[in-house]
Amino acid sequence: MDTTTTLLVIAAVVAAGLLAVAVGLLVRLVRARRTLRRAGLPTGPRWVFWGAVAYLVLPTDALPDPVYLDDIGVLLLALRSLRAARPLPRGTTEP
Repeated sequence: MDTTTTLLVIAAVVAAGLLAVAVGLLVRLVRARRTLRRAGLPTGPRWVFWGAVAYLVLPTDALPDPVYLDDIGVLLLALRSLRAARPLPRGTTEP
């Protein structure tokens, strides 16, 4: 195996690993949203959730798609903001 093939294989393995991490974070984000939605999630974090999912799925990124570091960062920030969201008190509505 020559050097170019070795580098391509290593790059493919790293890209697959980063994609696996991004998908794992997406699953955690969906589970966190589902849990917080049952508890009365305010509207703001819903936009954070859908924005993070759209950023992961859409081909327009800050970094090219084989490098999923920006996608992972966006998913981590969305997960953090969803976990920090406070549920609405029972019987109240948002303006």
